[in-house]
This record gives sequence, structure tokens and C-alpha cells, in this order.
Amino acid sequence: MEITEGGVAVEVEGARDGASEGRADEVFYNPEMELNRDVTVAVLRAYAEREPRAETYLDAMAASGVRAARAAAEGYDVTAADVDEDAVALAARNLADYGGEAVRRDANALLHEGFYDVVDVDPYGSPMPFADAAVAGTRNLLCVTATDTAPLCGAHFESGVRRYDTVPRNTEYHPEMGLRVLIGALVRRAAARDKAATPICSHVSRHYARTYLELDANATEANAALGELGFVHHCQDCLERDHEFGRLPDVPEACPHCGSGRVVTAGPIWLGRVADPGFAAAVEEEVTDDMGEAKRARKLLLTVAAELDTPTHYDQHRLCKQWGRPAVGMDEFVAALREAGFEASHAHYAGTAFKSDATVAEMRGATADLA
Repeated sequence: MEITEGGVAVEVEGARDGASEGRADEVFYNPEMELNRDVTVAVLRAYAEREPRAETYLDAMAASGVRAARAAAEGYDVTAADVDEDAVALAARNLADYGGEAVRRDANALLHEGFYDVVDVDPYGSPMPFADAAVAGTRNLLCVTATDTAPLCGAHFESGVRRYDTVPRNTEYHPEMGLRVLIGALVRRAAARDKAATPICSHVSRHYARTYLELDANATEANAALGELGFVHHCQDCLERDHEFGRLPDVPEACPHCGSGRVVTAGPIWLGRVADPGFAAAVEEEVTDDMGEAKRARKLLLTVAAELDTPTHYDQHRLCKQWGRPAVGMDEFVAALREAGFEASHAHYAGTAFKSDATVAEMRGATADLA
């Protein structure tokens, strides 16, 4: 059947629910990933202004070719690659009206043979089997989706350790943990090739994490990027957490806030900004009404742009349960923290998520009158 997405008409074999656009053994169109594709197009538009020399775009796992067709419609010189013969044929038909080519190639092999200004890696599951080749073959912007959220956030601990070469922890801020695990792993892979990887836009939506990394082939800058890695120490009793930059953690024996011995450490993970606020705002401005998820995309990007720069977020419901009092409206809660003199913002990870530079004890005191 034929559908229209973002003003682009494409042929699809069927629509199914799921966390990824393509599976290893079949080709299908996933409407659940339309937000991902809408934001991708807005990023491509904004990045064309940021780096006008960026012209070539590789969709490394093209599946139905919808994302590739939308990138081609934006004026990029598109290559859509897939190992599945049916996927390549479908992607070729979808690119026919917009330009570009579809090739039956393994992404790792293709990326080791040449360079593309923008590379999009959106596999089913973890992107790490493609990370080295993607870093090698990207000149400017590397776009990466990960759908293996359980290993990323530490719910499947051993898988997370193996895939991402770090210690993930399953906490109430598990969406952000997963995103920072992903970015940290990609930054390390890039640095191994003397490239600095800097996230200029990132988000976690439903069952996937998505990041856009600007690459700079500069060993000095790669060292600086590694300096943004570090560890989070999380108390499972009082919910306080601290962080430290560096590659060797100073793990506390007990929580410095409540004395509990139930402190877990996660890392190394990315502790720096997950987005450039100015670029995220520019991306939001490129969202157009012909996008099916325009409303959600705008809200998401505005929240990302305004998000406080701290390495973890808090969940108000989790805190209020800990304190034995009812939750209140998020706007009211954030405003109370600001009125008490703390920095605070909404966080895009969930409707009850927020960020603040206050300690948990300070948050409790600043919002006590709301109970």
C-alpha cells in the first residue's frame, strides 16, 4: 500500500507495531517510529544550516526506505543500504521520485570503503556492532538509534556490560541512564579513531534512545570528549546521587547524605550535555505541520532545549512516595524549586521527570508546602 509521511509518498508492505523500523528477517513500515523520522528530518534541515557542506546521507539499515526517501526529499544525496534483497527493491521504488540509490550491502563493509557526510544507524536492537564502521565512515554527523533499552539501562545487566563496555544501573531515571550509556560508548569508540563525538541533539522516546553526534577528526578534541565521561553514585535508600568525572571512580562506602551502605555506581557514562540547546531549538523550528508527529516533536524538542544540564533526572512520583505525601502538578513542583533559589526544569524523559541542582533533602524542604 502507499502512504504519505511528512509530505513524502512511499510504498510500504505493511504496518506493524514495534520498537524498530526493521527486523533482521523481514521488511515492514513501523508507524510507531514516525516521531523518530520527523525529528530526523528536522535535524537534517537544521544541520544543513549549521554545516552547508554536508550533502551525502547514508541510511545504513534502510528497511522500507521511508527515512531515506524523506532525506532525499530534503535535498540530500542519499544512499539507502540493506542486506535484504526485498528491502533494497522496496527502498529503490521509494527513492525513484526523490533521487538517490538503494544498494544491497552490509553496512559495516560499506562504511569502511568510503565516507558520507551524514550517517544514520537505526538497527533492530543494539547499534554497537556497527559503531566502529559508522565512526570510520562519517565525516560530520552520526545519527544513532538504540532499541535495546533493557541492556542500556541495566535491567539486563550482563548484556549491558558486554555491549556497552560499562556498568549500567537500573534506577528510576533509567531512560537517561540508557541514553548516557549509549553516548558514552559511542564517544569512546570515536576517540579510539582520534575523533571527538559531541551530542548536539538527543532524546529518549517510548522504547528507544536516539542521539545525533557531530564528529571532529581531532585527537585533542577527542581527549576533551573523553573528559566528559565519569560515574554516578546512587543511593537506593534516600535516592540521592552524586557524580564524578574521570575514568577511575572513587566509590563511596556509604551514602554521604543518609549513611546507607546501599550505594551503587554506574559508569563510565557520558556526563556532559546530551544536546546543544541552541541547535535543539533550531531543530524545533524546522518541524512543519505536514509531519504526523509535529505536536509531539515540538514539545519534545522545546523541553530538550530548555533541560537543565545535570547528569540525571528525578521522578517526582518516586520522591513523593519516598516522602509519604501525594504528588502535585509538575509545573507547580518545578516552580517551587525555583522560588526556593534552585535551578530546575522539566525533563523530556517522562511527564513526571525533572532536573534540579538541589539535593533530595533540599527538594523535600522547598516543596513541603505543596503537600
